[in-house]
Amino acid sequence: MKPPVVTPSSSGSGTCPGQPPHSSPEDAPKPAPAGRSSSAVRPSAVVIGGGIGGLATAIALRSDGWQVDVLERADAAPPAGTALGLWPSALAALDALGIGTAVRNLGRPQTGGAFLRPDGRRIAVLDVAGLARRTGDAVHLLSRPALLGLLHDAAGPGAVRFGAPVDGGRLPALEAAYDLVIAADGLNSRARTALFGPAYRAVYAGATGWRGTVTGDIGTYTETWGEGRRFGITPQEGGRTNWFAAAPEPPGARSPDGEPAALRARFGHWHAAVRDILDRLEEGEVLRHDLYHLDLPLPRYFSGRTVLLGDAAHAMTPDLGRGACEALLDAVELASALRAAPDIPSALRAYDAKRRPATQRLARTARAMNRMARVRRCTGARNAVLRAALTIGGPPP
Repeated sequence: MKPPVVTPSSSGSGTCPGQPPHSSPEDAPKPAPAGRSSSAVRPSAVVIGGGIGGLATAIALRSDGWQVDVLERADAAPPAGTALGLWPSALAALDALGIGTAVRNLGRPQTGGAFLRPDGRRIAVLDVAGLARRTGDAVHLLSRPALLGLLHDAAGPGAVRFGAPVDGGRLPALEAAYDLVIAADGLNSRARTALFGPAYRAVYAGATGWRGTVTGDIGTYTETWGEGRRFGITPQEGGRTNWFAAAPEPPGARSPDGEPAALRARFGHWHAAVRDILDRLEEGEVLRHDLYHLDLPLPRYFSGRTVLLGDAAHAMTPDLGRGACEALLDAVELASALRAAPDIPSALRAYDAKRRPATQRLARTARAMNRMARVRRCTGARNAVLRAALTIGGPPP
């Protein structure tokens, strides 16, 4: 896209809105598209949210010559987090950002996987080798802090302004100050609510999730499904093992005896691999979060010159392990649309046409899998459906 130009309020190097951009040779005059006045500055964008999708978008746009500010409400990047599964399409997006090789080198390739019953018998085997044959790549498992660290390195020092929350009421002022506003503010997106109303707030998905890591290394992925409950175990970099669990619980509930005790009560009679994880849990190392998703799909992923991506656009239950992947794909596709289109409105329509059907289809699949996992009766029939679904084919790679 030929850069649309208005006078921006930031430099793309972490300066606060309202400060003048730094002068550089890259700020030389460029032609403006029809309908916009010409200026001697690069196009400008502000990204609301410094998570995976926000950082990826900033990297992609800066490489295309945009001036980008990233405003993150947290005071610092998260120091802890569990493993993310990065599918081949997400790895290709990371290649486009210049860090795909670093992610593969740091992460753990998934070499096998299976869905199990609580007694350890198999429900179905994941065709990891078939995925590698089809795509030329494997799912790689990498912790959220490690991926964010690589993205921060690629974005450069001072790329993110921490401690800078953005209320939805500020969107008109941001649109006046920047060519493009990118809302990557997550599950409870204030921008989404401001643009589309409270009907599009995330809602409780009917289950609570626990997650964490323990010392020790495993080579394969397993997910065990019982009567409305499940427990997953995955490899992670650094000689650690990632685990997660989910069970139907009232929203906001907490365990009076502590979360490790609650997990042992729910899963302590399951097979040996699950019990081994439970035996190593410490109270301060268990994270518990209710699971939320966007039940009512958005009619579009943009309004005016504000565009949504990642969980802000299509928050889904974590059943497919695709949240981070889709945020990365959103970022790369948005940058591609802006590069190809004659103006910002055309680019946002193209981005919406490409990403909304795909992500909303995945969200429906994740929701269906979440409901299947919470089935408490007729689990044999449920397991047969799961086995058939995995045989026919899983989510897009």
